Amino acid sequence: MKTHRREVLVALTAAAGSTLLPSSLATAQQASTPNPIAKETVTGIGGFFFRAHDPKTLAQWYHDHLGISLTPQTASDSVWQQQAGPTSFTPFPETTKYFGDPAKQWMINFRVADLDKMAAQLEAAGVTVKIDPTAYPYGRFARLQDPEGNPIQLWQPAKA
Repeated sequence: MKTHRREVLVALTAAAGSTLLPSSLATAQQASTPNPIAKETVTGIGGFFFRAHDPKTLAQWYHDHLGISLTPQTASDSVWQQQAGPTSFTPFPETTKYFGDPAKQWMINFRVADLDKMAAQLEAAGVTVKIDPTAYPYGRFARLQDPEGNPIQLWQPAKA
């Protein structure tokens, strides 16, 4: 688990800049990064699409419990707007146990401003939340599952 947390820290650092790394690692990272000619890159995640047994009910659960607006169906519908912040993009080995159920192919991580308040809100609605008791240098985490058993991780980034 500790090796994985270090990998996540490196991924988050790449997304957020070197402020999350200890100064010696940040200096080494900056020194080893060549200054390539600028190339076009993606600017963020534009959508997250996955299969569900009952898509309508599951979409409503995400809206009700996590505040995620459903995909607009008309020009007048609002779209979910995310706050700017770091995003970790990390492929895992096929054999990882980090997601829980080995049949699950993905896990989504949502940033939250207050992990304790979000966990209390979810628990009050009958959703089981397991808060990791360890506060890591890059933040705190909690785990839950949606009604179809898909793993969700909540992340409260450490204050900069």
